[in-house]
Amino acid sequence: MKSLVAQTELVIVQGDLTQQEVEAIVNAANSRLMGGGGVDGAIHKAGGPQILVECKEIVNRQGSLPPGEAVITSGGNLKSAYVIHTVGPIWRGGNNNEAVLLKNAYNNSLKLAKENGIKTIAFPSISTGAYAYPLEQAAEIALSTVLDFIKKDTHFSEVRFILFNEDILNVYQKKCLSMI
Repeated sequence: MKSLVAQTELVIVQGDLTQQEVEAIVNAANSRLMGGGGVDGAIHKAGGPQILVECKEIVNRQGSLPPGEAVITSGGNLKSAYVIHTVGPIWRGGNNNEAVLLKNAYNNSLKLAKENGIKTIAFPSISTGAYAYPLEQAAEIALSTVLDFIKKDTHFSEVRFILFNEDILNVYQKKCLSMI
């Protein structure tokens, strides 16, 4: 699915985030930035050891990354020049600021990309895997946050959501159609 929103192309497709030819991909990272399972593990594996070296330098400098915050590294061996690492919230029932933290993860990733002159960016569905955020709610937050940003700021030429499977893709596409 592709839509033009203000001056930004919004793309929602099923695929492999590590294979995207965009300037930056967003990693749904853990707070220690050490790689792990899911998207995080796939990015570290495909990107090679340089990403981990840079993540360790960041953690040594500033400590662990709190949920909702974002940092940037090179893309290592990826097609993308950069990886923006953000920590989504762990779902704990919805009464522990999860929605605000998830919104911040998307917003801070977009702000960091803009600060670094990045015009094309690809996101996974943050927090919906091991962190168990309910997919429908997460998709709504992700899309509304990105749509609000790109409607107000024409910096990005393309924002992609690269989704792991058809079920996640269908939820994102349905939500997006109801919002634009």
